Amino acid sequence: MTPSPDTMQSQTPADRYVVIGNPIAHSRSPAIHAAFAQQTGEAVEYERLLAPLDGFVATVRAFFDGGGHGLNVTVPFKLEAYDLAERLTPRAESAGAVNTMWIEDGVIHGDNTDGVGLTRDIEVNLDTLLEGKRILLLGAGGAAMGAMLPLIACRPERIVVANRTPQRASDILENVAQQADEYGVELWGGGFDALAGLTDEDACDVVINATSSSLQGELPPVPAELLGKGVLAYDMMYGAEPTVFLKFAAQCGARTSDGLGMLVEQAAEAFYNWRGVRPATAPVLATLRAALQAEAAR
Repeated sequence: MTPSPDTMQSQTPADRYVVIGNPIAHSRSPAIHAAFAQQTGEAVEYERLLAPLDGFVATVRAFFDGGGHGLNVTVPFKLEAYDLAERLTPRAESAGAVNTMWIEDGVIHGDNTDGVGLTRDIEVNLDTLLEGKRILLLGAGGAAMGAMLPLIACRPERIVVANRTPQRASDILENVAQQADEYGVELWGGGFDALAGLTDEDACDVVINATSSSLQGELPPVPAELLGKGVLAYDMMYGAEPTVFLKFAAQCGARTSDGLGMLVEQAAEAFYNWRGVRPATAPVLATLRAALQAEAAR
């Protein structure tokens, strides 16, 4: 008797993937990738993997040596993942950090999907095309670095990077100056105090909070005038409740969004790297959003 296609698929050994970090128990990645696998029919097994703070490299090598196919990397290991990867994508090189790894022909590949996750969430899920727009990026750490190249590829008119330390903002812009020139994107960077000179009504169309202020429940020092009606205020963080930044932006009249869609979209890009299949993100995002709303109602 010939097995049916469904039976054959169920007998296919699942390829192993993990998300690695410390801590890791809170990660929503297993639920996201399980939904992607079910939707696409890909034989994927995805779990959390806790690595010792001083044992990231050994943990990753043991995973690959044991037949693992790929992994996502979260805090605090993205810089170590960058150093471990033997072949980097251009966006990983630009970000200086890796959040997605896989092994192919014995070579460890590294990518950074955070930035493309951000731009896809803004352009697709939030229906806000970035071409010709003026973008204000708050912060100049790893999150901002990962965002720069994908943001430039969307061909905005201008990207302003504001940071507590002005030199850090200048360093990020210098790193992507060639790409910005190729795409015709104007770059400007400075300290938060310089934002006061941008408070005209056309100063920005999109304000992205890439600082860690939301983790501490603090508000980044952005003038209220930059968050008025017609502006999209986006926080890379997400939670059951709006962040302090999003609450402030809403009070100023801006349209707001957290980074939950970015989480789903960057996972979809990682899934595509691994499997060559791009899953639909809208139903997964809707499920996660409902779960967050349920948490907020408790």
